[in-house]
Amino acid sequence: MHRFYIDSSAEGCDEITITGDDVVHITRVLRLGEGDEIIVCDCVGYDCLCKVVRTCKDEVTAKVQSREKNNAEANIDITLYQGVPKGDKLDTVVQKCVELGAVRIVPVAMKRSVAVIKDPAKKAQRLQKIAHEAAKQCGRARVPRVDCVMSFADALSDASGADLRLLPYEAEKMSSIKNVLRQSNDVKNISIFIGPEGGFDPSEVELAKDRGFSVVSMGPRILRTETAPLAAITAVMYELGDW
Repeated sequence: MHRFYIDSSAEGCDEITITGDDVVHITRVLRLGEGDEIIVCDCVGYDCLCKVVRTCKDEVTAKVQSREKNNAEANIDITLYQGVPKGDKLDTVVQKCVELGAVRIVPVAMKRSVAVIKDPAKKAQRLQKIAHEAAKQCGRARVPRVDCVMSFADALSDASGADLRLLPYEAEKMSSIKNVLRQSNDVKNISIFIGPEGGFDPSEVELAKDRGFSVVSMGPRILRTETAPLAAITAVMYELGDW
């Protein structure tokens, strides 16, 4: 069944109003109308089975038939800080990390980033749409947030409140991501930093260490920048999440 999202709680509501781009999708693309059923997910993670009762140019109104808690969200919040890659790799990273359960994705301009995001707001808007579609596809309770690009220093500060901060680094030989995760207790939110195609500059790694990051190995093979975040999130979900 088709899934849509609203930015408010549907608790106690008999009817839900859908606005924005979803109106066009419902009425013109899917050609749904009065009597058709949809699922509307509210901002607090409830799925509402609804029946469309009215449509017009700017909004769709649906009557709530039932409401239940969505169980597709993990018990741990993962924020990915992704070094800006070349081409459309960021599109793939956002899509797949949303499917794996990340709650937030932040592009980061690093010393070895070759690509430059010329219009950060426009890029974030495009990536947010990709996150929105990926959340729909995999039945998420909420749409993960995609931020505008940050500097590396700002990203370190932004991640400072996380219970665990991971930086996978190909030159790390002693500390594995598996061991760090298995030694972590009462972790509710994790920040993961991934380098761009050229990897992290050593000065960035040292700065992260000074800020309390756990620099870890993800094995003897060097992963591509678009593969590394998927591997890291998978490891976290297996050890600490809902797998």
